[in-house]
Amino acid sequence: MTRPLCLLFDCDGTLVDSEPLLADEMATALNAVGLPFQASDYIGEFRGARFRRIVAALESRHGSVAPEVLEPLEATMRTNLNRRLSTELTPIDGASDALAALHDYPMGVVSNGPVNKIRTSLEATGLAGLFGERLFSAYEANCWKPDPCLYRHAASQMGYAPEQCLAIEDSVVGVRAALEAGMTVVHLNRYPDVEETPEGAIMITSMFQLPTVVARLVMEAATSRRRTASR
Repeated sequence: MTRPLCLLFDCDGTLVDSEPLLADEMATALNAVGLPFQASDYIGEFRGARFRRIVAALESRHGSVAPEVLEPLEATMRTNLNRRLSTELTPIDGASDALAALHDYPMGVVSNGPVNKIRTSLEATGLAGLFGERLFSAYEANCWKPDPCLYRHAASQMGYAPEQCLAIEDSVVGVRAALEAGMTVVHLNRYPDVEETPEGAIMITSMFQLPTVVARLVMEAATSRRRTASR
């Protein structure tokens, strides 16, 4: 790749440890309307997926839920989740240190979640000031991972070509979206025993490793430029 000029971070599971709270609230909401779901199902099968995609998968197995029931259900779930995020959320281990080490890079957040959820999560964990308004939500772009258009939208809004961006993702869904968008991708694989990093992505198991990976990519890009110039 060219020297990474822009860093694009997923939010849930990459910057903030929100997935246990999200899975718990999903389980409460979905079971209330007759869709069997345990919090462990989110981590095991649906991590990174859009809520409506999860609902559609469960409906195919257990029967449909009326739209007039589903819409207020989702609204209530998100209200309860935001309340818990604001009081219970913590950063992913190593995320604050990695962001501090990489603060000279333009950085944005790219998430399948609503922008108010992204903002609540970052404010609750003290990370909001590093990103400002550079929050790119699938709900505002009307495009959800694994579709690569959300990452392409974020790169365009940040003012960079996709190949100038480094995406940092914890879910396979997000990794594949960023790879298809044409970006270099770091997969924060916190479950390496059960989850395989997609081909083409760089695997790390801790956010503490990210600054070293970025430094290596910069060095490799500089070496490649020198070799090209000497031909």
